[in-house]
Amino acid sequence: MTTIDTCQYHEELNTAERAAREAGAVIMALFKGKFEIQEKSKNNPVTTADLEANRKIRETIQKSFSTDGWLSEEDTDSVERLKSSRVWVIDPIDGTKEFIEGVPQFAVSIAFVEDGTPKAAVVFNPAKSRFYKAVAGQGAFLNDRRISVTPRLDIDGARLLVSRSEPRRKFQEFVDRCEIKPIGSIAYRLAKVASGDGDGTLTFRSIHEWDICAGVLMVEEAGGKVVDGNGDGLLFNQRDPRHRGVVAANEALAQGLQGMWAEAMADVAR
Repeated sequence: MTTIDTCQYHEELNTAERAAREAGAVIMALFKGKFEIQEKSKNNPVTTADLEANRKIRETIQKSFSTDGWLSEEDTDSVERLKSSRVWVIDPIDGTKEFIEGVPQFAVSIAFVEDGTPKAAVVFNPAKSRFYKAVAGQGAFLNDRRISVTPRLDIDGARLLVSRSEPRRKFQEFVDRCEIKPIGSIAYRLAKVASGDGDGTLTFRSIHEWDICAGVLMVEEAGGKVVDGNGDGLLFNQRDPRHRGVVAANEALAQGLQGMWAEAMADVAR
């Protein structure tokens, strides 16, 4: 029987894992230490750790897959990636604000995408030693233990992992009906949902591909479903690499949460 170590995308997975662990070492050498902080735009910081981790990941992956396309939060985007059926989608630190604040809720997110669909992915929180990985058709794993989403069907009392800064007005019904746990990084939230550490996650925000690509495969391979705010599935390596809202949970719960998402957006628009 095929295993995750001998499957079709094992070389991509092994390279992603090596890159993530090397980046994690770079990040932890600076965590709670001294590093420079710059503002890429308002409320959008980047640190020495982001840039050094990105350099390490790019160096490791491009050594093995030099002709593949590339999309990373910390590199200038190029339309050249649109010509390639094989693309790497990278966030060297998802949760930079948490990293800056010394909160261990950030993650390295690396996904390999083929024809718009993630095929191999890793999400690594080096501060918590939690290493998630998944390959299309082979399942999802946390520290080499197979994981799955929770089977919960009832929205009332569901444990939702959410950003610390969701728009309060849109989010109020979820606060009223669900158990809310703030977690900084959406890549980490998706991975935790995949492992059953929360029943679901969602955001009203416009989210970049690099924030969610690896986590989407993690949830799907753990038996869950991820859709955008409109309830549509997600494709990657798009010209505009953003998605409007994200909802993730097991299939039934995701449908219910997405319905609430749509109602909240409609209420705000009225």
